[in-house]
Amino acid sequence: MRSILLVLGFAAALSSPASGADDVGARRDAVDVSMGVDEQGHGVVRARTEIAASPEVVYRTLLDCDRAARIMPGVRRCKVVSSGVEGEIREHVVRFSVFLPPLRSTSRVTLEPNRQIRFTCIKGDIRACDGTWRLTPIDGGRRTQVAYDFWASPPFGLPVDLAGRMMRRDAPAALEALRRECERP
Repeated sequence: MRSILLVLGFAAALSSPASGADDVGARRDAVDVSMGVDEQGHGVVRARTEIAASPEVVYRTLLDCDRAARIMPGVRRCKVVSSGVEGEIREHVVRFSVFLPPLRSTSRVTLEPNRQIRFTCIKGDIRACDGTWRLTPIDGGRRTQVAYDFWASPPFGLPVDLAGRMMRRDAPAALEALRRECERP
């Protein structure tokens, strides 16, 4: 799952809020997004959209490091560090704001081709995160329902409400960009 996964994960992430979480819902250009904070202080996001492309196209697009900067707000670099039968290790550099230093993060990515991409932060500035992209074929496989769930601890003491504002801003933008990229002729 590439930088989109991790970056969207933190900046535009998705995950269902745990019970007692502060939940804020939004809909922007056919992207449903809910965001909040769980009992441990993690920012959580859940987003859903439909894309007029097959799950194979969406899956390839999500994993394409060369497209990461066009899809994910703030992505500066995406690199596959290692790859094997159990998945990949990916490194990302993201710049969410001119007021914050670039964030570096490494994630373990587990791949279920054309169906699911799961990632977990293992080192770097964003140390605690977990997310999943689920791709469900619809309309005979000509379209894809994309579900993105994510939680993360804000890096270097960043206030949770500030991180939440970034997620609120970036999650819909990233899914809209993913849709545009996948639906290109």
